[in-house]
Amino acid sequence: MAETYRAARQRRALTARLERQALEWLATRLPRRVDSDHLTGLGVVAAVAVAGAYALSTFSPLWLWLANAMLVVNWFGDSLDGTLARVRKTERPRYGYYLDHAVDGLTTAAIGGGIGLSPFVDLRVALLLVIIYLLMSINVYLESSVFGVFRMDYGVVGPTEARILLILGNTLLVWLVLGPGVSASTLALYGTLVIGGLSACMLALFLYRFLLNLRGLSRLEPLDRGSAGE
Repeated sequence: MAETYRAARQRRALTARLERQALEWLATRLPRRVDSDHLTGLGVVAAVAVAGAYALSTFSPLWLWLANAMLVVNWFGDSLDGTLARVRKTERPRYGYYLDHAVDGLTTAAIGGGIGLSPFVDLRVALLLVIIYLLMSINVYLESSVFGVFRMDYGVVGPTEARILLILGNTLLVWLVLGPGVSASTLALYGTLVIGGLSACMLALFLYRFLLNLRGLSRLEPLDRGSAGE
């Protein structure tokens, strides 16, 4: 069995190359007193702040600006912790792998729950999005175990692109509320439909990759029908 925490990383997302360069640049300039655990903790705090900002947007859409800012901070902490360890050669593969992905589950649930507590998306649909996102994440972890390759992205979309989409969506919501003055009920309907459609697309991507993986594994380990009945 491949060592999951040592699986080769494979990034094909739109921002992958630029992000890698930015993270390496940042990692070489951080003070020595800042370590990977500090960054991981910062990412968690920022995710909770994102959730809180979404919930507070019930009172004013201006709270979505805080959500945008905290999504950037979440990216900084969540994406930079592993790069910092690699640049400083202080990696702890098993510890880092376990902590990083356990925290990812918590932050995904927090941000998704916060979206559902906003006035713009039905809570049930937001939780459905969380479930499908976690299914996709679990699939990535399983792939890294059976194939020895860690493919975080689905096509050209990865966690960073997901954050960018959220930031763009938040910005659009603020403009719609404060600009044309679209009613709250209309925004809630449209927001729920968008998140529901996004969930359906994500589920389709998950099922496609799941079936593709099964086909590949069946070729690697074909069923021996001669011994199946023994």
